Amino acid sequence: MLPARLLAPLAAAAALALSACATTPYTGPVEVTRFVAPSPAGLGQGTIAITFPDEVKNENARSAFATAVSGELARLGYSVVAEGTPAGQVAAIRTTRSPIAAAPVRERGPVSVGVGGQTGGFGSGLGMGVGINLGGGREGANTMTELSVRIGQTDGATLWEGRAQLPTGVKSPYSQVDASARTLATGLFKDFPGGNGETVTIDVKKLQGR
Repeated sequence: MLPARLLAPLAAAAALALSACATTPYTGPVEVTRFVAPSPAGLGQGTIAITFPDEVKNENARSAFATAVSGELARLGYSVVAEGTPAGQVAAIRTTRSPIAAAPVRERGPVSVGVGGQTGGFGSGLGMGVGINLGGGREGANTMTELSVRIGQTDGATLWEGRAQLPTGVKSPYSQVDASARTLATGLFKDFPGGNGETVTIDVKKLQGR
């Protein structure tokens, strides 16, 4: 049996080796682009109903984004009514989640394991590509989650349209559907209606607690 004075350095070295294998979760900023109609009469007031033009098979995702967007619309001053209920305006919600292609692995670099590879949204039912870096260090962006909302009048005229996207790594807490829905919706409607055609980048930490 080794003396205690020799065991301590060995234990420290083992702990250091294990920490080197760990990765820091990656969460990118939210990128938001918005467009405002030249005469957006009634924007931010009156009744509004949400709708999903595309089928969303993932009920948890559908519920999370409906709740997040409805909450932001209510905060802006809208009276949000149930989906399918007649309203003065309609908010059409679309959301997707797609894999981000991993960078090529350098010779003698970290081992990269790819799983899946299909591009799929929340409603597509397809798998998602997952790249796992076994070499330690900082985790890279793995998936891109996107939320777009179009606010229009019942006659089809568009008053406002915006898109927000958030890149995250596998281990990021923001890769969870509830967190990504809240963060994207908050970023999308921050400083509403925003500049026409303007793209802004927002750190996710600035969107917490709103």
